[in-house]
Amino acid sequence: MATGEVSGGEKALEEFGYQQELKRSLRLRDLVIYGLVFMVPIAPFSIFGVVFNASQGMVPLTYLIGMVAMIFTALSYREMSRAFPIAGSVYSYVSRGVHPIVGFFAGWAILLDYLLVPTLLYIIGAAALNPLIPAVPQWLWVVVFVVFNTIVNYLGIESTARLNRIFLVAELIVLAIFVVVGIIAISRGVNGAHFSLQPFFRPEVATPSLIFGALSVAVLSFLGFDAISTLSEEVRGDRKVVGRATVASLILVAVLFIVQTYVASLLVPTLTSFPAGDKTNTAFYDVARIAGGAWLMVTVAVASALASAVANSMAAQAATSRLLFSMARDGRLFRFLAHVNPRRKVPERAVLVVGGISLVFGLAAVSQVGLVSQLVNFGALFSFLLLHFSVAYYYLRRERSRNWWLHLAVPALGFVIIAYVLVNADILAKIGGLVWLFAGGVVALVLVLRGRTTDLKLDD
Repeated sequence: MATGEVSGGEKALEEFGYQQELKRSLRLRDLVIYGLVFMVPIAPFSIFGVVFNASQGMVPLTYLIGMVAMIFTALSYREMSRAFPIAGSVYSYVSRGVHPIVGFFAGWAILLDYLLVPTLLYIIGAAALNPLIPAVPQWLWVVVFVVFNTIVNYLGIESTARLNRIFLVAELIVLAIFVVVGIIAISRGVNGAHFSLQPFFRPEVATPSLIFGALSVAVLSFLGFDAISTLSEEVRGDRKVVGRATVASLILVAVLFIVQTYVASLLVPTLTSFPAGDKTNTAFYDVARIAGGAWLMVTVAVASALASAVANSMAAQAATSRLLFSMARDGRLFRFLAHVNPRRKVPERAVLVVGGISLVFGLAAVSQVGLVSQLVNFGALFSFLLLHFSVAYYYLRRERSRNWWLHLAVPALGFVIIAYVLVNADILAKIGGLVWLFAGGVVALVLVLRGRTTDLKLDD
């Protein structure tokens, strides 16, 4: 059975003019775990205060809306992953589904996201550990995290998958401890807590503008499920596996987000916002102290730091290296990045380059969390717009599909939601993102002038 699955995957890849170079060893559960680790099941630990203030205490509702909003993008990824089961994620999908030049800009945009995500996570992790171990400077934590993750990714996708499973279990254990201790505290009325549906809906403050404003925050909390598609050439099974894992991981992580933020919100029943500054940044840790004391606060803080700087960064580095590999293989980036280690079956040069970039950016941006996060968001959202367009264009125009729901309504709704969030993004994010796209235009022009447009043999 295994041999048949691998042969089938190789045959599907050959249909698009590529040879099987990466190792096919991942199954559905590995992809779901990868997606969960990338999105971080305990992500609300570090941003709870920000989301709480934006939604005036309705954090679970915010994540519920976010899941509904992002399910349209997940479904678009599912449809394109079935049509094109190759590495490269949105770059490959838009290149094949619309045109190589449009695909280049999709890949260039998501590259901004993927290159900066590890950097953002490293500096967040370093900042979280600094108060606990002040003798260790933040820049040293960045170096340690980068070196560790680069080694794991260099050893091969199976090593990454094994570490993903370990970290996911650890995160879920910490999450379970918080939820159990929190429920016990609520049942005892600690800090005036009591069970209610108030975190889901506060009629005195709920307005359409508040809900849509919270939606902007919630959508950004789910970035990462899209990275599953970068592992398409390392999957065992048919071309439906990646799509199933994408949707499943999004729904599962949303449920975890909702549960933990519901418990946390109940523990501060009289608040609709936290004071600006450090109190907002450490809001979840303070809630953990209310629920269980200093030991729970430290446990939650350490888990949050390691989940971001090690587990999530490791997954991000794997995804970024596969995107670089795919674009370089098509001649869109330096071809030396397309080299695959013959023994480990990993794009080793791409892995090392991502590690080097993360180290340089991480050391330079130790105190620039806000700016880096804004740029990350722009890259992902712009590429999502092109993804939704490619679904409608490819299936309706090229394939003459009559599935109006999946191939017209879903991408149209997804496009509108993402466009709304992007238009209302921070001005610095939009300026930085447009500068990045302009740089991409210069690179594309150079490629065209050098005759390296790379015909992907699309059917007209």
